[in-house]
Amino acid sequence: MSLEREQLNELHWLMEMLHTIDVGLVVLDRQYKIQIWNGFMENHSGLLPREVKNELIFDLFEEIPKEWFIRKSESVFALKNKAFTIWEQRPYLFRFQNYRPITGTADYMYQNTTFIPLMSSTGEVTHLCLIVYDVTDNAVHKLDLERANQELALLSQTDGLTRLFNREHWERCMQAEYKRWSRSNHASSLVMIDIDHFKKVNDSYGHMAGDDVIRDISRLIRQHVRETDVSGRYGGEEFAILLADTDLDNAQIFAERLRQEVEKSVVTHNDIEIKYQVSMGIAEVDPSIKNYEAWIECADAALYRSKQTGRNKISCHPKQG
Repeated sequence: MSLEREQLNELHWLMEMLHTIDVGLVVLDRQYKIQIWNGFMENHSGLLPREVKNELIFDLFEEIPKEWFIRKSESVFALKNKAFTIWEQRPYLFRFQNYRPITGTADYMYQNTTFIPLMSSTGEVTHLCLIVYDVTDNAVHKLDLERANQELALLSQTDGLTRLFNREHWERCMQAEYKRWSRSNHASSLVMIDIDHFKKVNDSYGHMAGDDVIRDISRLIRQHVRETDVSGRYGGEEFAILLADTDLDNAQIFAERLRQEVEKSVVTHNDIEIKYQVSMGIAEVDPSIKNYEAWIECADAALYRSKQTGRNKISCHPKQG
């Protein structure tokens, strides 16, 4: 076999390899017109090499942000160095549909892309090569793992019965809020809530009915709090709501609205209708309160006063005349 023949065969094999390799291969000239378009790009775009030859890449793929792409490419032309994009920064360069059954949850193919300068024999960068990697499997697995970790973190902070924060997490939030108040002296109030005669509910209807009552008040709390408020199950039938940036007067308005909603609520358990009421205590943080534990004690003392003076009512700290 002659040398010329061998060289032709090697060129043919090289072109065949570049066409069939399982990554995208695109070569652009200095005007960003497509010169080479391999099989990967053809298969995922549905466009044949002859259809894209000498076409401006931005005309064919409007999803590519033109200014960003040119800025990134020009640095490659000027510095003669590679550049990269990863899916965490930009999910894809070309919006190709994702057809993989394993990663069917992704609508589009996640991509990493490498920008490579191509130099002429004179050392001038005349073309730009884009290598496009399909990283959908890795991206989906990582996103699923992050989602699972977030769910686990939320579960570790949440009371299973009420879907409110558990006491451990809620107290951490209280501690952080007290520190924030120490720096800024903004208004902030704590509401403690206890279900009146809850033992009688359990004794009369059973603990399952008691759980339904706890779920019901938790539902009402979730409906009435703001996103910035922190509500939690403090223990048993006792609940706590941290009202950030809320003074005592506005905390009383919130608490009274919630108290009335509870009073109107009816819990149905095994065709038995159960009505219940709550007592509340409120404390706005002030300079006499030296730590977050003392803040809780003040609200709890106000709650105890509500229980001792008739229940189904709201008391405040300090004691109102």
